[in-house]
Amino acid sequence: MSKGVTGKFKINGFEDIIGEIGDGVTEIELSELHDFENHPFRVLDDEKMEETVESIKEHGVLMPGIVRPRKKGGYEIIAGHRRKHACELAGLTKMPVFVRDYSDDEATVIMVDTNIQRDDILPSEKARAYEMKYIALKHQGKKGGNSALDDMAETAGESAKTIQRYIWLARLNEMLLEAVDAKKLSFVCGVDISFLGEKEQFWVQEAVDKKITITTAQSSQLKEYYKKGELNEVLVRHILAEEKPKAKKVSIKAEKLSKFFDDNVSAEEIESIILEALEEYMTKR
Repeated sequence: MSKGVTGKFKINGFEDIIGEIGDGVTEIELSELHDFENHPFRVLDDEKMEETVESIKEHGVLMPGIVRPRKKGGYEIIAGHRRKHACELAGLTKMPVFVRDYSDDEATVIMVDTNIQRDDILPSEKARAYEMKYIALKHQGKKGGNSALDDMAETAGESAKTIQRYIWLARLNEMLLEAVDAKKLSFVCGVDISFLGEKEQFWVQEAVDKKITITTAQSSQLKEYYKKGELNEVLVRHILAEEKPKAKKVSIKAEKLSKFFDDNVSAEEIESIILEALEEYMTKR
């Protein structure tokens, strides 16, 4: 098994993987290249895609994709979904790729690691990706818990607790995940609600659909009542109908936060880390 896919070595970029898989670039027909199963990342026709298309028209594909043979025929893309789409838009019929016979788990780890550092990832994408990698690492011999999470934290540059929260977030139903993406439901509230069962989440979803704002105090209540086995539809409506205290607005200047966070850290991650630090501080008090 190669270093780049075990989770024990940090992948800083595509170059690390290139060092592992070596030479052997092959041009494959685009019609033979298929999306990774349950690929969690979007491929958008945005400004960045336009730039990629123009670059390909002028210089060709500078960085080959990574694929593996499919049992059904053709090849499954591990890294290169955006490049394939850009090739299509540029009018090409083939794309250069490395063909490697990775296992499902090895392919999943590489797929996540080559995408997770992008700065335009939605919370739902990151949640699904981290969940997929976590399961893959467990299959590779990790026992789960802190061991797998610590490996993921080292590679992604995020705390193990933050990654754990994203994995919990993946348990939300599709509509609630979309609400987190659209900022109709905060990341912290989404994590609390992810502990609820399917029908309980549906009751909360109905409230979100009605544009009812859910506070962290309310989501925490929902979580606690569910853990006790006492949550029902009437109680959900009662909790979410409670008069909310006047919101406390706290703003922190960007230059102060820049001492602690890189530019590529999202607002949701900053909020999660700050709340995590406050929880630890209050516990110690």
